[in-house]
Amino acid sequence: MLRRAIDKWLKAGVLKEGSIHSRTEGTPQGGVISPLLANIYLHEVLDLWFERDVKPRMAGRVRLIRYADDFVILFTEEGDARRVMEVLPKRFGKYGLTLHPEKTHIVDMRETSFSFLGYSFRGKLRFPRGKSHRKFVNRIRDLTPRKSGDSLEVIIQRIMRSTQGWFNYFRHCHWSIFRDYDGMIRRRLRRLLLKRHRRNPQRLPRNQRWPDAYFADRGFVSLNATHVCFVQSTGTY
Repeated sequence: MLRRAIDKWLKAGVLKEGSIHSRTEGTPQGGVISPLLANIYLHEVLDLWFERDVKPRMAGRVRLIRYADDFVILFTEEGDARRVMEVLPKRFGKYGLTLHPEKTHIVDMRETSFSFLGYSFRGKLRFPRGKSHRKFVNRIRDLTPRKSGDSLEVIIQRIMRSTQGWFNYFRHCHWSIFRDYDGMIRRRLRRLLLKRHRRNPQRLPRNQRWPDAYFADRGFVSLNATHVCFVQSTGTY
């Protein structure tokens, strides 16, 4: 039954500009079937081959991490990395697959960062990659327009709903990124309040008119504080 379902998926056309177009090979990128097909195909092409032919020859010096069709191979020796890089395209080509020319390269993670599953890795540090960072910042900007007529509490509730899922995914990032995002969110909220409350007889700076506690009292939960709790509960630093 599963094979029949996969067969129908592969033969199904693609809806484009109101018309169905047939395909002769492959599956649309981002399609619901793509992760399943990647796991089925790459289990033989990559996983079993790695365990059988690569890992035993480099005992303790190599590790494969794969999620669907995204994967990284970690080496302790540059020579090992170059030998596998020579073989990998041939291995994939044998099954009619190709490696992405721009994403497939060797880097020294002590000196150069690399992206994987939305994270940017460099040494022991982890941050959201550039695209993930920009998406988060743009989302916060959309939620905090200066001309919004909603109450501050309602706006903060929307921010919390958005940041909760984001934090659950990126909670393994370096602690400083959460402090920076907290500051960015509070600046956006102060900017909004300044638009609404222009009178300032005491001429107080924004962070004194509306200190961090002001937003906490209205439901804002600090990402940095949430990360501290996560670290303490798991013992990871």
